[in-house]
Amino acid sequence: MILHVANLDKFIPPFVKLINENFDGKKHLFCVLGNNKKYPIRQQNNLKISKPTLIGVVKHYARVFRDIQRAEKVILHGLFDIRLIILLSMMPWVLKKCYWIIWGGDLYFYQTPKPRKRDKIKEAFRSFVIKRLGYLVTYIPGDVALARKWYKAQGTYKECLMYLSNIVDDQLIKSTSQLNKSDSETIKIVIGNSADPSNNHIEILKKLAVYKNKNIRLIVPLSYGDKENAEKVISYGRQEFGDKFEPLTAFIPLSDYKGILKSIDIAMFNHKRQQAMGNTITLLGMGKVVFLRSDVTQWSLFRKLGVVVKDINEVDLFSRLEDDELARNIHIIKSYFNCKTLVMQYERIFSK
Repeated sequence: MILHVANLDKFIPPFVKLINENFDGKKHLFCVLGNNKKYPIRQQNNLKISKPTLIGVVKHYARVFRDIQRAEKVILHGLFDIRLIILLSMMPWVLKKCYWIIWGGDLYFYQTPKPRKRDKIKEAFRSFVIKRLGYLVTYIPGDVALARKWYKAQGTYKECLMYLSNIVDDQLIKSTSQLNKSDSETIKIVIGNSADPSNNHIEILKKLAVYKNKNIRLIVPLSYGDKENAEKVISYGRQEFGDKFEPLTAFIPLSDYKGILKSIDIAMFNHKRQQAMGNTITLLGMGKVVFLRSDVTQWSLFRKLGVVVKDINEVDLFSRLEDDELARNIHIIKSYFNCKTLVMQYERIFSK
């Protein structure tokens, strides 16, 4: 039996569906903690959902404690939950059969300031567990290198795209065969993917200030994340760019959001760590010009794959990629970030 342990998030319902449609569901058990109303997931025989109530939490960890010892393999969907981490530290003998699907924030938590004693204690538990995990699952080798550097992780690297959010929509690629040549002379730029301060919006807006008198339109997704930061970004953006600054503050259905991404020319992600990969992959697959920081792990990944991305510290809106570069980007993204690759990677993880 392969045990999956997860907190319910937007990635989990489609993942459960993917596994049950492509593998023998009887060999998989999903132990999930979370609000089923926020992220609806169809009840199935191999799915155990616990509500985040006191009783629900107790039942969830009791089930995990029991089943994690019975399982042949354990798939840990992120390592954010300190209660799970403490539980794992109490069973060090199971860690060698654990596969840590690295989400990003669970790794980069290492960089978060820890002024309180209890934060340092939590980090000690995290270090103990991560060092001893048997397998590290991601498609970004740089994140594995950081896990080894920061936590002395010894696990074997397993390459995997992890979730369907990292799969580019083939229909979107087919509809962008003209490399998204815009009929408008306005340069449309999307900045960041949320209101979280990690987007470093104002830093990039300052870089773009030299273009404020040009024919540009700045589209800034701010519908979720830090509301206080969103207000700061909106205030600065409107003051500097006027009506050329367009914040997206209301929830947008995914299909509509992808329509917005399809209409833009340039994307700028100023995160100082691996983040917004679903958006980045989708945009590259659409043939868009993407700017990233050159010191983040996804920069190295794309360069290794042969995908051309631009350095956000060298912003030039009028220095575009050649058509053959955009076409090559589309081909590489389509060839690697697809469902067939994802299923094949999980076949390797489950069978060995």
